[in-house]
Amino acid sequence: MSIALGLLIIRLVVGLSFVGHGAQKLFGWFGGYGPKGTGGWMESIGIKPGVAMAVIAGLMEFVGGLLFAAGLGTVVAALLIAMTMIVSIVKVHGKNGYWATAGGYEYNLLLLAIAVAVAVMGAGTYSIDALLN
Repeated sequence: MSIALGLLIIRLVVGLSFVGHGAQKLFGWFGGYGPKGTGGWMESIGIKPGVAMAVIAGLMEFVGGLLFAAGLGTVVAALLIAMTMIVSIVKVHGKNGYWATAGGYEYNLLLLAIAVAVAVMGAGTYSIDALLN
């Protein structure tokens, strides 16, 4: 039971955090810049077309986060989260080294590892995946 509860806490915190990040990109909520503002920034770092890529990234984070938190289609949810973190590492944080305090990829790698680990372990007893099996 303690592993199942631990997985639930991890899925909720990580998943809902991704929902928030996706909402920033898609809707401008929680201090975000919406598709146009995020798209402009994405274009400035070479990700084009910026607005379309902002919407795609926002959808991956929002939908992936919802699925991850619910424990529904956990492997797909983890893949969506992992892909956004890989792009973030490659395009934004990788050049700054490891440590987050220097703008590095430490935090992104942590989230990537969590997503992969949960996909490998499964969502746990307290998940929609468990109810469906």
